[in-house]
Amino acid sequence: MGAPGRVLLWLQLCALTRAAYKFWVPNTDFDAAANWSQNRTPCAGATVEFPADKMVSVLVREGHSISDMLLPLDGEFVLASGAGFSALDIGSHLDCSTGGPALFRDPDRFCWHDPRLWRSGDAAHGLFSVDAERVPCSHDDVIFPSDASFRVGLGPGAGTVRVRSVRALGQTFTSDEDLADFLASRAGRLRFHGPGALSVGPEACADQSGCVCGHAEVQPWICAALLQPLGGRCPQAACRDPLRPEGQCCDLCGAIVSLTHGPAFDLQRYRARLLHAFLALPQYQGLQMAVSKVPRQPRLREASGAKADTEIQVVLVETGPETGGAGRLARALLADIAEHGEALGVLSATARESGAPVGGGSAAGLNAPGPRAGLAGGLAAALLLSLLALLAGALLLRRAGRLRWRRRDEADPAPAGAPVGFHNPVFYAADLAEALPAPQLDVWSSSRSYFVNPLFGEAEAEA
Repeated sequence: MGAPGRVLLWLQLCALTRAAYKFWVPNTDFDAAANWSQNRTPCAGATVEFPADKMVSVLVREGHSISDMLLPLDGEFVLASGAGFSALDIGSHLDCSTGGPALFRDPDRFCWHDPRLWRSGDAAHGLFSVDAERVPCSHDDVIFPSDASFRVGLGPGAGTVRVRSVRALGQTFTSDEDLADFLASRAGRLRFHGPGALSVGPEACADQSGCVCGHAEVQPWICAALLQPLGGRCPQAACRDPLRPEGQCCDLCGAIVSLTHGPAFDLQRYRARLLHAFLALPQYQGLQMAVSKVPRQPRLREASGAKADTEIQVVLVETGPETGGAGRLARALLADIAEHGEALGVLSATARESGAPVGGGSAAGLNAPGPRAGLAGGLAAALLLSLLALLAGALLLRRAGRLRWRRRDEADPAPAGAPVGFHNPVFYAADLAEALPAPQLDVWSSSRSYFVNPLFGEAEAEA
């Protein structure tokens, strides 16, 4: 069986154990333009320089004619079939005489904790992962390219990186002993460096409701690597009252639906349901969704009275010019849970929605201060006129003897044994909830609040 066949069989075994797999993306190939200072491979007759104080493994796929080469401190060239180097006088190729030497970029620039450097094996159109989960989680299988050279930095200061397994150079490491031997070898030292440690364990995620990624402690390192090109600062979100989901480095615009669940909940089945039954609809084509199990914030547990320390987080992000779709989809998911929550194993749901877009456009205009102030002023004036008219009418009726009122202390005493007050069904929602087909929802938003009315069993919204 060839290498692609072995990888395919290994990925199928991963799927059976509910393990996700992450692919390392960058490489240190000679023929990759991104690895050179001018974003192009050396032209014929060029002088080639590698960082003198670095270690690197470089795969060469083609033949190259060069005039001179400065080699690194320690390294290797892996020559593909037909690849090699030949000497060529620089004077015969004037294009290379004025551009200076071709400099190979720092191979140590690639860090394990950079979310941009990983690709998920179960990626699908419309799905994404929060920043912390883009980096391999503790129960993930990691695959390094078998047809490319690479170098990975483990650190600095991030401690031990733990994953389920590591596949590199055609070998799969599932025990710390075998992995340690590989990392200590010359091949391992050329590909892995830094003060951090890499560890593997055979534990896959055996919980059908999903497993927490386990990156809470290293998320500062993940965010630092992600934001390094931006000077370490998050870009400003293009909406009012933006949201920051658990595991995300920066604020975003959209909506978050949080679910508590029972033992029957299946994360993969629910993600597939959202993808095919909702996200595939034409009205939601401009949205992206992330679904995962995350730690539940202590303040939210105290506020809701829930005992679970985890929850299912559904993040909805708008990627197109249209706005409002994330909020509509969040409400559609709540309605779906109200109808099918028991069958899905969902116990309760809450939702949050970001505010209106910032800047021009129709969506921002609807929430601009000017029009809203004018509308509020008109409503206040109409309400004041109505109250004045009501008061005037009451005075006229009293003078005509058609309306009478008395102070509280003049009211007739209630008969002995008569019940005080009335039976308010709002305070007996627990009794009515058993008769509802859907779990009780407690939904709130920064701009709106959503709830289930126990009198009518429907979700209503308050402005």
